Amino acid sequence: MAVLTSTDTDFFDHLGSNQKVVVKYYADWCGSCRLFAPKYKRVSNEEENSDVLFLEVDAEKNPEARKKAGVDNLPYLAVFESGQLVEGSPSSKEDYLRTLIGKVK
Repeated sequence: MAVLTSTDTDFFDHLGSNQKVVVKYYADWCGSCRLFAPKYKRVSNEEENSDVLFLEVDAEKNPEARKKAGVDNLPYLAVFESGQLVEGSPSSKEDYLRTLIGKVK
């Protein structure tokens, strides 16, 4: 599944209409965020993750979405199930992304 860019305008709609949502919070100036982007996209396209919605949110431009996960550093990964935060942490590690996905499978 493609990675969707989300904003404060549609973020809560995505959480409400999808059972499993993984979010990558980033900023344009963040080098680690840019380096992690291809890994995030690759994991989102894997067949076993077809039931998970992958979002990316510009943390600087979307304060409400940022607050929902308690973002305190970038890049920040968070996983939501039925609209509720399950876990989130600053990370650019593919292993941690896979661990998060496993928490909602």
